[in-house]
Amino acid sequence: MIGIAIRACFGKPAFEIMQQGQTPAGMKNEAFPEKTMIFGLFRKKNNNQAIVDRQYAALAAAARMPELYERLNVPDTVMGRFEMLSIAMILFFRRTRASATSGQEIAQEIVDAFFQDIDYSIRELGIGDNSVPKRMKKLAGMFYGRLEAYSKAMDTGDAEALALALQRNIYPETAAPADMSGLAGWMMAAESHLSAVAEEVIATGSATLPPVACPPVI
Repeated sequence: MIGIAIRACFGKPAFEIMQQGQTPAGMKNEAFPEKTMIFGLFRKKNNNQAIVDRQYAALAAAARMPELYERLNVPDTVMGRFEMLSIAMILFFRRTRASATSGQEIAQEIVDAFFQDIDYSIRELGIGDNSVPKRMKKLAGMFYGRLEAYSKAMDTGDAEALALALQRNIYPETAAPADMSGLAGWMMAAESHLSAVAEEVIATGSATLPPVACPPVI
């Protein structure tokens, strides 16, 4: 299920471009051990696979909402899709940081599955083992850098700072980046939406992200 969800979000070209590598299930990924420690605190104490599959599918579906690309200036490209899936995961992780252990387990396993499945899919394309660690470390650094930058802005409710951070990441080295204030506003609304989601919903992997609000009629 997770593999299908990721492929539906990215498509094969994403893996050809990212070219990262694989960490077999149950093995520690040495490419970013410090981050593995952060998300490894609750590693698979319970059999959460069906719950993780269901929740990941919901997050992947949210990351592919057409309105994000048509109205909020996210480029409908391989990396644009990566950015949105990362955002969906970050929003879910921020919601579950205050959850009971079961919710934190689910969040950690979703992040693990994200990296492991991209890794597995890259290897299916025949990428050599020698290039795996450096490429995986780069992709992991991108994700965790975004988690830190977006969280800093969202913790203080600073939508302007969040929009600027989104511009830097989604339109790097672009002289005239698109306005990301709409996406920043959606992220703030999504965080508010998730904060109202009951723990029972989190525990069953049934949380959803809100749709993009319709623009006002003038």
